[in-house]
Amino acid sequence: MSEAPGFDTYRRQPDAPARSDGALPLTAVLVRHGVTPLTEAGRYSGSDVPGPPLTARGRLQAAQAADAVFRIGRAARTGAGSTGGMRGGGLWPDLPRPTALVASPTARTQETATAVGRRLGLHVGTEDRFAECRYGEWEGLTAPEIEQGWPGELARWRSTGTFEPPGGESYAQLGARVWDGLADLLAGGVGRTVVAVGHVAQIRTAVGQALGAPASHWPRLRIPPASLSVVRLWEDGSTEVTAVGVPTDG
Repeated sequence: MSEAPGFDTYRRQPDAPARSDGALPLTAVLVRHGVTPLTEAGRYSGSDVPGPPLTARGRLQAAQAADAVFRIGRAARTGAGSTGGMRGGGLWPDLPRPTALVASPTARTQETATAVGRRLGLHVGTEDRFAECRYGEWEGLTAPEIEQGWPGELARWRSTGTFEPPGGESYAQLGARVWDGLADLLAGGVGRTVVAVGHVAQIRTAVGQALGAPASHWPRLRIPPASLSVVRLWEDGSTEVTAVGVPTDG
């Protein structure tokens, strides 16, 4: 229940320009897993336990997310038969098509990633640094239950970015390990797209840092189940946020 010293991790320099020099980035497509019984019950589900698995609805969402990821880097359909948007043709046709796939080690992300990998023909690698926030003693509880046991602390965790739940992680701590994982993907080569299947808080930290926002602002990002977010990272530290929380199950 301690509060770490305030810091904002990996913020882009304010004078970093939009890229016009032809330098190639790493593109990371961040996919949130489909729903689980805990998602549907509004319970905090972190990385301290391997489960739960997806529900039947969650498995359908995973398949829909896989279809959306498959369309990345493909040309949009034209003509009378095109439906546009998520349902038709390509998606972000200017991006490289995905060539690598990683996922958090939990059951729900591995199931979602398996659906994506089956659609893309890619093997699923496991990246422990993309695991969800550790909620400690809040694991499996609803917001009202947390408020009853630890009055005011859930709001403090959300609003400061540096407050640690009992036995858990602050947003800033989570963000530091997530960005380390993204930095390793960047070191593995630019000019490519990597799909990373993860979690709501974990994806918020990646997007928030790519935006240069302080950790206290990251919880403001809406990341629905089975949604896609896209960030791009350059070797000189420049970043771009292409999309945040785009639904795939609509």
